Amino acid sequence: MSNNEKHPAEKGFRTTFLGIAVSILLAAGKAVAGFLGNSFALIADAVESVGDIFTAIVMYLGLRKAAQPPDENHPYGHGKAEPIAAVVVVLGLTIAAAFIAIESIGNLTTRHHPPAWWTLIVLAGVIIIKETLSRYVSDVGESVESSAIQADAFHHRSDAITSAAAFIGISIALIGGEGYEIADDWAALFASASILYNAWHIGRPAIGELMDEQPAPEWLHDVEKIALSHPEVQSIEKVRLRKLGFDILMDFHLRVPADLSVEEGHRVCHEVKDELLDLHPYLRDILIHLEPE
Repeated sequence: MSNNEKHPAEKGFRTTFLGIAVSILLAAGKAVAGFLGNSFALIADAVESVGDIFTAIVMYLGLRKAAQPPDENHPYGHGKAEPIAAVVVVLGLTIAAAFIAIESIGNLTTRHHPPAWWTLIVLAGVIIIKETLSRYVSDVGESVESSAIQADAFHHRSDAITSAAAFIGISIALIGGEGYEIADDWAALFASASILYNAWHIGRPAIGELMDEQPAPEWLHDVEKIALSHPEVQSIEKVRLRKLGFDILMDFHLRVPADLSVEEGHRVCHEVKDELLDLHPYLRDILIHLEPE
């Protein structure tokens, strides 16, 4: 990444601020509509939006920390703060899903009035807004390869799914009439299961990053092809990749003829390194260990 380019975290900051603003408005709107319209599914949806606000703030703090440059105590940078923020988002999703599930199960055995018809209009608007926001944030997350930003996108999508489930449940309750009121609660229960699924879906890559899982194994063939294109290179081995937030680090062993001078070996390493750095915009550094064939 050149010095003239903005750090990829800056894109994350913009999407986070946008997500917080939208979530505050929707949470307030859904909570009021849920209480006035007698819909627990809509209230559960509002709780999920409140969770969006909390996790968005956590994600912002994580991205801000991950964007800090290396220092004496963190020579590899602060990139791990980014997947940690994603894991916190997952925990927030899990807690919200558990709350919704517990309340839904309790309401299944309690008779209550059916939801108001106009709550469907509120939910339709919420679904459109949240799905649009989710796609926008997801595109940003993929462009900068951020697990935290992608986690936030799934969080917005889980909100859209919760709203869609509530829409279906309220529709069944209104169409079915007396005896179908609990469809609203079944919808909320389905939404909690969907949120848990999304939590696993976004938590898995974040945990893998924290465990230094190989981030891009498809690169291995390209690395070998580029290195072996140099006539002095005999072979390469032990290619390893490590993702630190927005940055990726690489190291491998490069074998050259035993009679090659130190100066020539150093030149070959730099030529190979310069070519490999063009593989990816966030490939920050490459460590090459030179060995005699």
